Amino acid sequence: MKNMLLNCWKLRVVFSIMTSLFVANVFAQSTWTEWEGNITDKENQEEWKDIYEDLAELAENPLNINTITKEQLEQFPFLSDKQIEHILYYLYKYGPIKNINELIGVEGLDWQTRLFLKDFVYAGDAEEKKESIKLNDILKYNKQEITIRMDVPLNEKAGYASYSNDVLEKSPNKKYFGSPLYSNVRYSFRHKEKVYFGITAEKDSGEPFFKGINKKGYDFYSACVFLRDVGKWKALSLGNYRVSFGYGLVMNMGFNMGKAGSLIALSKKGNGISKHFSVNEYNYLQGVAGTYRITKRWELSAFYSFRKMDARVENMFIRSLKTDGYHRLKKDEEKKNKISNNLIGCNLNYNGKYIEFGLTAVYNVFNKVLNPDPYPYNIYYPRGRYFYNVGGYYKLFLRKFVLSGEIAFDKKGAFSTLSMLTYSPSAETTLLFMNRYYDKRYEALFADAFGENSKVRNELGFYLGLETVLFKRFKLFCYGDFFYFPYRLFQVDRSKTTGFEGVFQLSYSHSNSLMMLIKYSCKDKAKNYTESSGEKYVLPYIRQRLKYSLSYQLNEQMLLKTTSEYVHTCYFKKLRCNGYSAGCILKSLFVRFPLNGSLSGSWFRTDDYNSRVYLYEPGLLYAFSNYSFYGKGIRCAFNLRYDYKRKLSFQAKCGWTHYMDRDKIGSGTEEIQGNNKVDLQFQVRFKW
Repeated sequence: MKNMLLNCWKLRVVFSIMTSLFVANVFAQSTWTEWEGNITDKENQEEWKDIYEDLAELAENPLNINTITKEQLEQFPFLSDKQIEHILYYLYKYGPIKNINELIGVEGLDWQTRLFLKDFVYAGDAEEKKESIKLNDILKYNKQEITIRMDVPLNEKAGYASYSNDVLEKSPNKKYFGSPLYSNVRYSFRHKEKVYFGITAEKDSGEPFFKGINKKGYDFYSACVFLRDVGKWKALSLGNYRVSFGYGLVMNMGFNMGKAGSLIALSKKGNGISKHFSVNEYNYLQGVAGTYRITKRWELSAFYSFRKMDARVENMFIRSLKTDGYHRLKKDEEKKNKISNNLIGCNLNYNGKYIEFGLTAVYNVFNKVLNPDPYPYNIYYPRGRYFYNVGGYYKLFLRKFVLSGEIAFDKKGAFSTLSMLTYSPSAETTLLFMNRYYDKRYEALFADAFGENSKVRNELGFYLGLETVLFKRFKLFCYGDFFYFPYRLFQVDRSKTTGFEGVFQLSYSHSNSLMMLIKYSCKDKAKNYTESSGEKYVLPYIRQRLKYSLSYQLNEQMLLKTTSEYVHTCYFKKLRCNGYSAGCILKSLFVRFPLNGSLSGSWFRTDDYNSRVYLYEPGLLYAFSNYSFYGKGIRCAFNLRYDYKRKLSFQAKCGWTHYMDRDKIGSGTEEIQGNNKVDLQFQVRFKW
């Protein structure tokens, strides 16, 4: 009872401080982050970081709605084919709009979607002048930006402690090479929507700076020159870029929101060649790429890439590819740039009024043989020195129906296929049926498609989803996904396992100031279970989640959002575990003074790691802030931003996590002594 009263007192103090600070100054972010914050339940945080950075970059450089193209609208994952068609038809029929609020007249564009779209478009000059690119114009009419970010941890981790030479000789991976500071620098140069040049540099925490293996300063550098709509060239890229064609069975380095997104995002195909602006050190190509318009309907793309990659190499064999991008320990240094990869590919695409289709071919070769360590679950993993894939995708429009999909083959003749049938009786309702079959022998190193498995192989599934607007105020999203794995998986010592995942999500918008959401999800998937006696067998592992969120805009400057979540996990007829969380985010924007900020606070309590909860909070520009927590504790974060004449902005974020059930946080080199963790982040951006 005493501990309970003490915890309540702590929470009361925390929320009192939050309220008083909110009166002083809090932070208002773009509205699209509310959409992103409601669907970030995906456990693969690296993929969500890429999605967040892409959307943040689009929001920072909005498009002119009066000259916008179909390809540009397809970049937004919350817009369906029908909605895109209706937007373009509205502009064609009624001419250019003078105010973004006129989008209310577009058929099938509900209030939430219009709200999200406003962050990415503006109403500008309707005259689209097709001018040739001139060097003088590029140098005279351009937008440039430089952003510098630095993270300063205030707790010493075990990897930064002092150790004797004897200890380091026996255990060289106990100590990081560099300082705990994280830093990245981004520079971008733009001329309208046609010319882009960008440089990104990043140093992760623990990596050395201008010493050791990083004598050139930052650990990761990325540069890209990207041209769009230059003559008959739809896209030209030199440097680092990404490629996505079809539905991901051959090549996909773009958006993949998995099941947590929406039916709209699931039915979108790849957007071809795009620039690499992210700090992701693995998911990109390096070389040259281009898309050429043969005719109005036909496009031909070609790309070539050569790059060094991290890998664990033993006896001239590539045992595993290293994808995290960290180079801060001795074992990381031993894997850095150990192999080289050559990749060449092409795509032929037809974009008609009633049918779209394309053919993609990719040839991929390493300088060493890929041969992972043999385990029972990875017998069918990719092996060899070279790989190639060919595939064809299609999209057929039949009034209210859309039939789409892709089929792909590898060098051994193994194939994978994905088929979708979409029915839209109106612009506000979408029903999707999807079938997928990924052969257990299928090999595609850069494929990333819809599925339960992390790779495109060893899976058969059926998906049925519905997304609709009810009574103008309610929006329903629900689905059921049945999946089957012919061969065993990691941590599943049995073949031929099945599973199911279902989601029911209902959102409500009473007015422009109120938005509510309730979401229930349940997943049943086989997993190894070990008894206390040591006996191991495979059981259904069930995870259920219930989430509720409420956003209320007090006025044009202030927004309040509260969330709560319940998690229940268990092995079939075995010990049950529960997790709870509750949080609040307060935001504000002051018109008379260029200062805005946010304050967030969360409480969580879980029985173990399996019942962990996910908490979203506002972060810095281009920085994804979605954390997972387990145990008992609270999390608070304060975010402050100052803008000076729309050219210079300074942003700072301070986060504090307090655990009530432990005296140390983390493990290994990331271990922190104590039950408190404090992190500081700073960002400076200058535009001219």
